[in-house]
This record gives sequence, structure tokens and C-alpha cells, in this order.
Amino acid sequence: QLQASGGGLVQAGGSLRLSCAASGRNFGSSIMGWFRQAAGEEREFVAAIRWNGHYAESVKGRFTVSRDNAKNTVWLQMNNLKSEDTAVYYCAAASKPVYGNITSEGSFDYWGQGTEVTVSS
Repeated sequence: QLQASGGGLVQAGGSLRLSCAASGRNFGSSIMGWFRQAAGEEREFVAAIRWNGHYAESVKGRFTVSRDNAKNTVWLQMNNLKSEDTAVYYCAAASKPVYGNITSEGSFDYWGQGTEVTVSS
């Protein structure tokens, strides 16, 4: 129900825009998130949005999360990419109210399949 796309190979300093299209249900009132997992590492929080964006410190000022509820789509604009941004990026949705930490994977119950981002230095 969540389809992430837009990944690819980009040089350091470049930009990519990831998309996450939802289908089957409307996530307009849900918190939507982006996580990433680098090879050999645990999956980590990148950004989330309900009305405003929340970001991991490592991407703050470089990444922007946005959404269009009418299109049931969330985007992650990634600028000034660094080699350490190389990872598989996953979008996620929290269909239930989140009372805990929105940076936690456990707050999200719908996950996309991931899109790979490779940043060459």
C-alpha cells in the first residue's frame, strides 16, 4: 500500500527526490515517515510529517519532507547529498495515533518496499 520510488545513483553534493505513493487507504491524517538502512547498519529515522516536518539531526537543513493529502503522496527532497546518505530508504505510515516517539519504527505500521540511494564521493 506504500510504494517508494525515486532512488538512484548521484554524486556527492547532488539532489534526489523520493516519492511515496499510498494506495488502498487514505493516509491523510496519518503521520508519514522516512527511514533508511545502510548496509550492515540498523534502520534509522530520517524524517516524519503530519503537519510539520521533523528531522534527524544528520539530515536537518538538507532534507525536506512534504506531503499532498489529495494525492496520498509524501516526498523527501534530499539536497547536498553525502556519501553517508547512501542507504535503502523506506517510507512508512502510522495509521493509529502516535503517543510515543515518532522517530521510532514501532510507531509505524505500514511500510513501503524501499528505494535505494547511492551517493558517490
